[in-house]
Amino acid sequence: MQRRQLLQWGAGLLATPALLTPRAARAMEPVDVELVLAVDVSRSVDQEEQEMQFRGYANAFRDPRLADGIARGAIGAIAVSFFTWSDWDMQKLLVPWTRIDSRAAAAGFAEVLDAAPRETFLYTSISGAIDYASTLFGQGFEGTRQVVDISGDGVNNSGRPLATARAEALAKGVILNGLAVLDRTPTPPQLIGIQRPLDEYYQDEVIGGPGSFLMVAEGFTAFESAVRRKIIREIAFHAPGPRVERAFA
Repeated sequence: MQRRQLLQWGAGLLATPALLTPRAARAMEPVDVELVLAVDVSRSVDQEEQEMQFRGYANAFRDPRLADGIARGAIGAIAVSFFTWSDWDMQKLLVPWTRIDSRAAAAGFAEVLDAAPRETFLYTSISGAIDYASTLFGQGFEGTRQVVDISGDGVNNSGRPLATARAEALAKGVILNGLAVLDRTPTPPQLIGIQRPLDEYYQDEVIGGPGSFLMVAEGFTAFESAVRRKIIREIAFHAPGPRVERAFA
C-alpha cells in the first residue's frame, strides 16, 4: 500500500471513532427498569410448589397486560433476568438479561422459563440472594430503576446477616421488593409462639428502597395471581398501591 493510501486509510479510522471504542466502554442500552427475579428453591419448597412458582412467572409474562404496561413506559422496554437461590453459595442464573419490549418478547421469555431446569437444595439464604442479585446490574442495560424481586417462603438461615446484605444493596440504589408465600402447612407445636409471621419478617427485614413493597401470596395456589400483579406494578414508574398487598387463590 502506497504512503498516500495509508494516510487516507488512517484518516478514515480517525473519522469513525466508534470502531476504536472497546466493546465494554460503549454505552449500555437504556430501559425503564432492570428487574431481577430471584426465586426460592430451598427444601421447604416441594416440587409441586416449585412448579407453581415457575409457572406463575411464565404465565405472568404471557399476560398481555404486562407487555402493554411495559409499552407505556418512557422507553417502552425493560430488562429482566431470572435466578434461583437457596444456600448462601447456591444461586443459579437460569435466564440472563433479556430485553422485553413487546408481547412476542415477553412470550419468548416465558418459553425459556418453561424449559428451565427445576432443582431443589437445602437452606434459605436471602442475604446470599441479595448479594448475588446486586452483582447482576450494569451488564448491557441501564435502567432508570434497579429492582430485585425476591420470592420465598422462609426466613434467612444461611450466609451472612441479612441486615448487612440488605444495607449494602440499598446503598447502591437497588430497590428490594418481596413476594412472601405463606405456606399453609401447619406449624409444629414446638414452634408456635416462636416463629415470626413471614409477611411481617419480609416487610421489616427484606424489602427496602424508594417505592418498595411486599406482595403476600396466601399459599402457593395464590402465587400466580400474586406474581402477575406484582410484576405489572413493578414496571410502573409511580406504582400506586399499599406497601403490603395480598393475593388469594
